[in-house]
Amino acid sequence: MTQVSLLDLQISVLDTRAFGRLDDYFLICQTLLELFAVQTPTRIISPTDHNYLFFQYDEKYGHRITRPINTDLFIETPQNFQAAVDRFTTFLNDIRRYQEKASQQQVINDYCLTNEVNQVVYTIQQSIGDSFENSNQSRKRIGQLFELFVKIIVQQLGLECESRSINIPILGFDSYAMSYELDLVISRNKAVITAETRFIHPSEFIGSVKTTSKDRIDKIFLDKYMLTKLLGRDIPVIAIFLHDVQRAIKGNSIFGINTTFKSNHFLGYTVSLNKLDGVYYIDPRPVMVKNSRLKEHIQDFQQFLVKDIWSLSDL
Repeated sequence: MTQVSLLDLQISVLDTRAFGRLDDYFLICQTLLELFAVQTPTRIISPTDHNYLFFQYDEKYGHRITRPINTDLFIETPQNFQAAVDRFTTFLNDIRRYQEKASQQQVINDYCLTNEVNQVVYTIQQSIGDSFENSNQSRKRIGQLFELFVKIIVQQLGLECESRSINIPILGFDSYAMSYELDLVISRNKAVITAETRFIHPSEFIGSVKTTSKDRIDKIFLDKYMLTKLLGRDIPVIAIFLHDVQRAIKGNSIFGINTTFKSNHFLGYTVSLNKLDGVYYIDPRPVMVKNSRLKEHIQDFQQFLVKDIWSLSDL
């Protein structure tokens, strides 16, 4: 049997018909991990953040270097990944069964302590990004697949979840409207949109899903403000991010780590404009955990699935 190459994986990732189920995401990740096992790329530990590493491929792949990978989250072997996927699938089924009572179940809470939900999601999404020869050129597709990944996870819990485009008229200017492309609109049951509810039903909330907050955090806060203003009622908006790190030159090394999280902007918008109804990270920066002000507003993605998604869909 011919060994799958990075080019084969890239073709699969670019196929818009290839990702409609969780199993599709599991398969692409499993395949890349099996390729890693055969190719055994060089592991390069970041000198500035030792829990991050880079894989560098051999000459066959032009000595390509992956994006920074958090070793606390990335599952490196196909065997360990498959075992984690089985437990992750059971976890989602348990959440769907217990719904708003999920946070009261000991088996679910014990599983969350392992952090395996974040590990599975992180490993899959990083694998998608590292399937490309140049991930910078494929940023849009990588972001689309992360958005779709979260959407399928939410649907797996039994909730309604869809992307939506809306055009909201500007009061006093009948021929003008503001358009919004909403990543996710989430609700417990299928909401019927009427003239009275105007584009977003009171039982729905909005999710913005991005691989990083870099150059995007401002717009998410502004979107919540403008949607609330234009529709005349509070519109719940949450944000889900994969990570906020990038490779940087530090000293004599090209394998340093820089944060792309703008904590001052985040707190400024939270205090002075409006706070978001939830902010969740798969790979949070240390400052988000240690800083009490940030910790108050930034949560673990697992908490969103187990607890917050149910309270938000009951608003």
